[in-house]
Amino acid sequence: MVGIYFTLGVFLLLAAREPLRHLSLIWFTVWMSIVHGGIMAVQALSDSQHHGHLLGDVPALFIAAAVLGTLTPRRAALEPPTVAG
Repeated sequence: MVGIYFTLGVFLLLAAREPLRHLSLIWFTVWMSIVHGGIMAVQALSDSQHHGHLLGDVPALFIAAAVLGTLTPRRAALEPPTVAG
């Protein structure tokens, strides 16, 4: 998992230079973090051996998803308004 997250981090750093060109990677990371955090939360709640994940990994994944999703520019917000008519 460390190798996967390290590789993803490198590509996210590269994507940060031109986020609008890399929205799919950024949103993949947001949703992957939410899903991964959700799965880990369910596993931690169902197996006492993994309760520690509820204090570290799970909140970290949800916080990372929230921060990345909040800071990602929206394509529509950067486009000039169109005049209908």
